[in-house]
Amino acid sequence: MCGRFTQTTPAQELKKLLRFVEQPNLEPRYNIAPTQDVPVLRQRRNPAGERTLQNLRWGLVPPWAEDLKLGAKMINARAETLFEKPAFRKAARARRCIVPTDGFYEWQGEGAGKQPYFISRRDRLPFAFAGVWERWTAPAPQSGEPAYVDSFSIVTTDANAVLKPLHHRMPVILSGEALDAWLDPGTDAAVLPGLLRPAADDLLDFHPVGREVNAARAEGPGLPLPVEADAA
Repeated sequence: MCGRFTQTTPAQELKKLLRFVEQPNLEPRYNIAPTQDVPVLRQRRNPAGERTLQNLRWGLVPPWAEDLKLGAKMINARAETLFEKPAFRKAARARRCIVPTDGFYEWQGEGAGKQPYFISRRDRLPFAFAGVWERWTAPAPQSGEPAYVDSFSIVTTDANAVLKPLHHRMPVILSGEALDAWLDPGTDAAVLPGLLRPAADDLLDFHPVGREVNAARAEGPGLPLPVEADAA
């Protein structure tokens, strides 16, 4: 699964990788948590197929939800049931997105003694999660409240051999032609499930980090740095 992740790559470097049209001023973020707004890549349904990077709320809120609270329980979507579950199936066919990242956190153990780990590419380059998004319209928006909220879930699959000792699930990581196909609204739906595979075993590694990251309010460049497990 994925319950926290980072976005620290400078905007210009990220733009070269993902080819979006904006010129954003992105602040580095070292502990993104559910229900927060996150820069997410989508592709417009126009002839140019422009890619756009915009803030979406993490935790997909289905259109039929009574309020936004349900989204906190829907931060991840299982690849195996993505095209069947009522909350995700329409988004999987028509509203797919890419979530830029540099790494994500996973925990082992129980309670206060849980040990956090940071997972990233072995070459420390940025990468991208597969996601789906939806638009929730407020039943009766009050003054100053948004009329609608766009939100997303990160798609997960079985862990690869490297991450399996840490957790049995992992986010789907896409690159190259697979990323392009997932993002493109015109991709044949029959192709999509085959894109949602575990990452290659030689792509990622992980290390223990300090327990400060356990608090959703924690931020700062020290959070993903390695520590000795006993000192975490």
